[in-house]
Amino acid sequence: MGAALVENISQAQQERLFHIDFKLRFLGAVNRADLVARFGIKAAAATRDLSLYKELAPKNLEYDTKGKTYIQSDHFKPIFDYSQSQALAALCRGLGDDYVGIHKSLISAEIPTELNLPQLDVLAKISRAIYQRKALHIQYRSLSSGQSAREVVPFALIDNGLRWHVRAFDRKRERFTDFVINRIAKPEVLLDFPLAAHETKDADIQWNRVVEMHLVPHPRLKYPETIEFEYGMRDGMLKVNVRAAVAGYVLRRWNVDCSDRHALTGAEYHLWLKNRQTLYGVENLIIAPGYESTNQDTLSELGELP
Repeated sequence: MGAALVENISQAQQERLFHIDFKLRFLGAVNRADLVARFGIKAAAATRDLSLYKELAPKNLEYDTKGKTYIQSDHFKPIFDYSQSQALAALCRGLGDDYVGIHKSLISAEIPTELNLPQLDVLAKISRAIYQRKALHIQYRSLSSGQSAREVVPFALIDNGLRWHVRAFDRKRERFTDFVINRIAKPEVLLDFPLAAHETKDADIQWNRVVEMHLVPHPRLKYPETIEFEYGMRDGMLKVNVRAAVAGYVLRRWNVDCSDRHALTGAEYHLWLKNRQTLYGVENLIIAPGYESTNQDTLSELGELP
């Protein structure tokens, strides 16, 4: 976004300008009623916002007198930047994370069913502990050892595509690991217990190590150029930098064949990890397709066993 365009505009009005810009770009139209409904402002204020947007980007919109709405012009250039995830979330779930009420998608969209979203009361305690840099006392259900009391030091949330985890130092086992949030019960923030240096995020080697994965079309594919185009590969390769702590999740989520000689033959395998050697020492590579291991304890803690 051109910072000079809006540097003297209030935050509230910038949000309304963002709304105008987004709807023009992704829906092709915006009007006063959109702003009134979204922000609860008067029609006169909405008119001023639209007039200001037109001053900032006069070539971006035209007024359709028949439809009584502004439409995107052929010369439209957005004045705000959006990430792909931000745009998709807005289209599928509604604009604005501060909106009070029922979120409605902007266009028809279908999102895969999520079977086990975190319970909000549990999530609130976890996020509070992360923000305040405190430890948590929890009851945790593990597939390998059943229910037990734990003291953990959480510092990050992880969405692995199937379920939500919290990355934390486990004082019981004296190591960093991922806990499935929906296996946590009765979390309590330990306010009076300071953290030791070895329990903090800076001490988590797997979290702080970044690995570069080289993904290529699976050699068995008849038309590998289709995958090259889909993933925006350059010279037939997609280079992805991820934290070692989440590398296994990424590889499994995208069904990346991690076998030495691309031995997996299922129709779901469109990608092959060409440089498996660069992932030496990555602990949760154990859950990646084609990776051979019998470390069931690690699998259990990652929540990957049935």
